[in-house]
Amino acid sequence: MQSQTELRQTITNTIIDALKEGGLPPWKRPWADDNNAPGLHTSLSTGSPYRGINSLLLQCSSMRQGFKSKWWGTYNQIAFNGASVQMGQKATKIVLWKPIQRKRSNEQGKEVEDSFLVMREFCVFNVEQTNGLEKFRVGFSKSEVAESDRFLNAQELIDNTGADVRHGGNQAFFSPQEDFIQLPFSHQFQSEADYFQTAFHEHCHWAERRVGFDRTHESNAYAFFELVADLGACQVMSGLNLPSNSQNTASYISHWLQGMSDDPKFIFRAASFANKAADYLLSFSQSPVVTTDDHAKAADELVMA
Repeated sequence: MQSQTELRQTITNTIIDALKEGGLPPWKRPWADDNNAPGLHTSLSTGSPYRGINSLLLQCSSMRQGFKSKWWGTYNQIAFNGASVQMGQKATKIVLWKPIQRKRSNEQGKEVEDSFLVMREFCVFNVEQTNGLEKFRVGFSKSEVAESDRFLNAQELIDNTGADVRHGGNQAFFSPQEDFIQLPFSHQFQSEADYFQTAFHEHCHWAERRVGFDRTHESNAYAFFELVADLGACQVMSGLNLPSNSQNTASYISHWLQGMSDDPKFIFRAASFANKAADYLLSFSQSPVVTTDDHAKAADELVMA
């Protein structure tokens, strides 16, 4: 069994390899007007999206193997629900944080109960690796929300934040000193998706102080928080069932690779911070952030075996 440090390094290497092989971040996703194929990889047992590092690991696996469906389950979950894993299929390893109880001596020498979390690997399969779960594949479901409505929902979210957003010029940035977001006009972008991808990136920077992030604690703060904003923007786009695009992240990749190479915890912290920023922004959405239908309801009924 790998130690915690070895496991972090193995996972970090997986993300590094995906960045090097793909040339662009594996957390980006193209357009797919199908409820089984949004960017939020989802558990068959709970119907809830995977979070943090697991979301990145599943995206890397999907990219490498060409999976289109968002749905994943363990071997036992799949078998319990009358389906089977196809012969010769290899699982994707993700992690579970398991609470451990132990006794220790405190500063006064008294024995006290202590608890901590230990990272453990477990294996999941995409439904495209199974027989019997066809209704969870792409092509068996279509989104009931029109594309134009999704962009309206994105604009509504931005309006609801109350952030000071200014338009004009050819630069996109967040000014922490004056607490405002500067964006080019939407018509200056190649598509509406490109505009909102950039807008949510800057809104993730705007959210930093509002969710308690402190840049002074990061040795490579600029690269780190650019990664947080990039991951967070993709999560917000996915939460609104919109495609996330490449934008200008290629220029940051070398810095991210360096950060991951220097510190195995770099990508774990970035993924955790991105979750917090995205959750904060999505809390301003007045519309459901993930479209539900009979397929999602059916997934909620699947039982963890």
